[in-house]
Amino acid sequence: MPVEVTWWGHATCTVEDSGVRFLTDPLFAPRLAHLRRRRGAPPPPEAARAEAVLVSHLHADHLHLPSLARLAPGTRLIVPSGAPRAVPALRRLPAERGLNLTEIVPGEEVTVEGVTVRAVPARHDGRRLPVGPHCSPALGYVVEGEARTYFAGDTGLFDGMAEAVGPVDVALLPVGGWGPYLGHGHLDAGRAAEALAALSPAAAVPVHFGTYWPIGMDAVRPHEFHSPGDEFVRHAARLAPKVAVHLLEHGERVRPEVAR
Repeated sequence: MPVEVTWWGHATCTVEDSGVRFLTDPLFAPRLAHLRRRRGAPPPPEAARAEAVLVSHLHADHLHLPSLARLAPGTRLIVPSGAPRAVPALRRLPAERGLNLTEIVPGEEVTVEGVTVRAVPARHDGRRLPVGPHCSPALGYVVEGEARTYFAGDTGLFDGMAEAVGPVDVALLPVGGWGPYLGHGHLDAGRAAEALAALSPAAAVPVHFGTYWPIGMDAVRPHEFHSPGDEFVRHAARLAPKVAVHLLEHGERVRPEVAR
């Protein structure tokens, strides 16, 4: 079966390749601190079913402990090296939920039921909190089975990005955020299109936009919430016209055409 991608909202996707399901940065909550889910119903229970979960970094909207607690026993949980030390509650999950925890650094590979997962660098603050030591790197992942699918997590553009990630067929790229402004270490729609041009995959899916928004800010710069997906499509058409961009609705899935 060709690779299939389902976008559940924010950075949460299911990537199914060779019959193996990978879930990225699961966030199933209707609310997280000051953020409220403004578009798309929370993912259904079946969204939590996966052979492996890929966590890109320690921010609470990417490493969300209540969402990880919904995983079935036996699920492989792949996290950046140092994550259990930086997030003590994460250390309890394997025993409490029967999860298989694997720590990984850029350049390392693990195999899940015959499908290879390779960790790649990301340019992002990987700390759990905005202060304190950097104990855990931010990561992206390349899932390689019948296709090579790159999940960028959260990242900014960086020199050598295409070389570090390597050849890919499908790119899941963050194009927005959850507030009116994006700081360093993020891609907006324009920078994501620049990354797309450098990576040159066959297909792309924009993620990390239009899901969560700060409570009370519904009427403040609403275009920052709604527009990144469409803006990415427009920039990609100019900078990477040969890439098929799939702008998904929440819960929608696609089987991108890839030639291997």
